[in-house]
Amino acid sequence: MGSLFIRFQEAVKTLAKNPMFANNRLFARDPRHLQFEADVNRLFLYTSYYRLGANAEEKDAEEIIDMASKASVSEQQKQVQENVHYQLTNMCQAMDSILLPDTKNGASEANNYPRRSGLSFAVGTGVASANKPDVPSTRPLNRAELSNKFRDHFQYTLDIRPSQIPHKDAGQGLFLSGETNAGAVLAIYPGVVYSPAYYRYIPGYPKIDACNNYLITRYDGTIIDAKPWQLGGDSREIWDGSDLVDYNAVPSKSQESNSDRAWRMLSKPLKKGHTENFGEVLERRNPLAFGHFANHPPKGSTPNVMICPYDFPLTEKDMRVYIPNITFGGEEEPVTVKRFGSFWFKSGRSGNQVGESPVLKTLVLVSTRSICDEELFLNYRYSNSKKRPEWYIPVDEEEDKRRWS
Repeated sequence: MGSLFIRFQEAVKTLAKNPMFANNRLFARDPRHLQFEADVNRLFLYTSYYRLGANAEEKDAEEIIDMASKASVSEQQKQVQENVHYQLTNMCQAMDSILLPDTKNGASEANNYPRRSGLSFAVGTGVASANKPDVPSTRPLNRAELSNKFRDHFQYTLDIRPSQIPHKDAGQGLFLSGETNAGAVLAIYPGVVYSPAYYRYIPGYPKIDACNNYLITRYDGTIIDAKPWQLGGDSREIWDGSDLVDYNAVPSKSQESNSDRAWRMLSKPLKKGHTENFGEVLERRNPLAFGHFANHPPKGSTPNVMICPYDFPLTEKDMRVYIPNITFGGEEEPVTVKRFGSFWFKSGRSGNQVGESPVLKTLVLVSTRSICDEELFLNYRYSNSKKRPEWYIPVDEEEDKRRWS
């Protein structure tokens, strides 16, 4: 598929320079939306390329490239979601085959473990004490063992080890062990998901990034805090998003900006209360749940993965255990918020439109080229309106500017 990928790469570069709606006056006034459009376009090409598979023909590739130049952004978004979901479905099924007991091989296992029954593996087979869900039994594999078996299925897995970036602040890095093609879903960004309506609950609010380097924001304003997830665990368990991390290193009020003071006047930080739930049964050994360890590329390097918003459909009960996220406030309380300048205000429950299913707003990392035994680098796109760390080398200043305009 080498020649086909070169054709796809050419298409990515061409479309990035000439977004399909560049002449539309609305988008011309909204650079942020223009960048969002360009990202969707890239993701459409990369994930569609991966789904073509090794036996793809040139005419199939040309058809996708043609669609990328003609299809609307919303149409491309839907296809990206489908492409990502297709990959994750295969991955979840593979992990099921590794972790779930084989009840066909004798009555002993069938008696010791619950049978696969849809909801049972997502939230348990019954209601335990204090309304907490039961945790179904799985094979006694540790995280490293599951990771190795995952590699047997997909020819790659993820490792966490000291970054190769020559900087004292580089810390741990995310490495691909094995190989894969462009457009592959390589990692999920784990942690607690906050809609704009619940920003006040983020530890350290309003200076939420003062002591937390594991926050990431989607274009729709959703923030994911991966710090509580850390390295996951060695079992399938109920996870409520809590951790033992110290969030107390928050600047005093004297250091607050006008915007911070406005936030405090408009909405006081809230204590946890009725919005808490008992958590979800999640597979803490998930070998994909390490997106928060990807570093920004050092000077002389380029990103080999990019962020892809993924709305996981909560109707997929069997897959839920492998999606390493929980929504703060619960997954049954969708909230509509309105934005005024840099502020978000809650405006009541949104409810779902006819035909829509509830979703969990997450992020995955998608490869932008073939990768083999390499450290994964993600363009952080820090805002150029604020002071950046000394190690941050912009990949594309114009993209950074448009992303945060």
